[in-house]
Amino acid sequence: MKRRSFIKKASATSLACAFPTIIPYRNSIEFSTDELIGKADIDLYGEGINLRKEAHDAYVEMKKAAYSDGFNIKMVSSFRDFYRQQGIWERKYLRFTEDDGMSPLDAIDKIIEYSTIPGTSRHHWATDIDIIDGNVIVTGDVLVPEKFEAGGPFEGFKKWLDENSEKFGFYLVYTDQPKRRGFKYEPWHYSYAPISIPMLTAYRKINVVKMLQNEDFYGCEHFTTGFLKSYIQDNILDINPVLL
Repeated sequence: MKRRSFIKKASATSLACAFPTIIPYRNSIEFSTDELIGKADIDLYGEGINLRKEAHDAYVEMKKAAYSDGFNIKMVSSFRDFYRQQGIWERKYLRFTEDDGMSPLDAIDKIIEYSTIPGTSRHHWATDIDIIDGNVIVTGDVLVPEKFEAGGPFEGFKKWLDENSEKFGFYLVYTDQPKRRGFKYEPWHYSYAPISIPMLTAYRKINVVKMLQNEDFYGCEHFTTGFLKSYIQDNILDINPVLL
C-alpha cells in the first residue's frame, strides 16, 4: 500500500500542474465476475512473471530499462488466484487466533493491514506486481516499508521507480498519503494502469458484499455488512487516485 504523488517532481512544470495525468486504457474490454474475483482461468505470460500479455510486455521493458541503470527488478508476487489468496488469508487467521490468541475480529483487523480478503485482491487481475531489487542481498522479510526508505537496501531502487515506473504504465497503488485509509503503505506494489483501471471499473459493479457472504473460509462468518462496506470503501477504493 503506498501513498505518493504520481506526477514526477523532477519534471514538474507549470504545464504539468495544469493538466491531469492521462492514462490511455482499453475501456472496451469485458471481464467476467469469475475473472475479477480470481476464479477464472486466464492466459498468463512470462516464466516467473505471470501477467496479462500487455502488462507482461510493459514489465519486461521496464525491467530492461532498470537493468541498464544498475537495478535488477525481481518479481516477488504477481498473479494470485482466489484459492491462493484464501490460503494466505487462512494461514494468517489461524496464526493470529490460535497461536497469538487474538479474537477473530482483532485477527481480521490485523490481516487487512496488508493482506486482502479472498476475491478482493488486485493480484487476481494479473496486472499488479510486488517487486524488489534482486541485486541487493537482504535478510528477513523483503516486503517491509523501511527497506525502501532512506538508508534502506532498496532506497535507490525506489527512487528509480518513482522517476520511471509510470513511463511503462506502472503506478504505485497504496500510497503514503497521510489521510489515506485501508491497507498500509506498500512501496513495492505497482499496478499496470491501462488494464487495471477498466478492471476496477468493472469490479465496482459486482455486489462484493453478497459475493463474500456466499463464500466459506476461516473468519468469513464474522464479516458483517457494515464491515464489508467499510472494507470496500477503505481498502479497495482508497488507493492512488490515478488508478480510479
